[in-house]
Amino acid sequence: MLTGWESFYVIIGTSAAVLIGLQFVVVTLAAQMQLVNPEGSSAFATPNIVHFCAILFVAAVLSSPWDSLATVAVILGLCGVAGLVYAGVVLRRARRHTSYTPVLEDWIFHFTLPPIAYAILLLAAIMLPSSPAMPLFVVAAAVLLLLFVGIHNAWDSATYIALNESQQQERHEEEK
Repeated sequence: MLTGWESFYVIIGTSAAVLIGLQFVVVTLAAQMQLVNPEGSSAFATPNIVHFCAILFVAAVLSSPWDSLATVAVILGLCGVAGLVYAGVVLRRARRHTSYTPVLEDWIFHFTLPPIAYAILLLAAIMLPSSPAMPLFVVAAAVLLLLFVGIHNAWDSATYIALNESQQQERHEEEK
């Protein structure tokens, strides 16, 4: 049953791995520009890495040769639960964050869509042993949602850094 999904998860896993690397570059650039705030990083940057790692993990699980889908279901269910717990931690961190006030787009992409994806993953894991065809598509939808959310959030971070650098350069030129 999982054999037909191999190419999909190779693509998804590779995408997640590459995006993890790019996120490291963004955080490094932010640190060099002294834009890194540990409070903000734990609420906005670190969750992207966690989501990309979850995608990579799910891709690895579903690309492995399993004897039983029940084991896969348990692992995916645990991943879904862990993601929901982590989403709660991230939300608590964001509410304590004082140097930036999230806008509606932030609430949607950082704090609403990821727990929805993890809940979908958990639901698919529950349904997987009884009739695997549809739950496998549901798992695919969940990881695609996490991937697109992560891409959006990484882009948002990169543009924030680029715009901030541009504004700093303009201020520096005005001071001359």
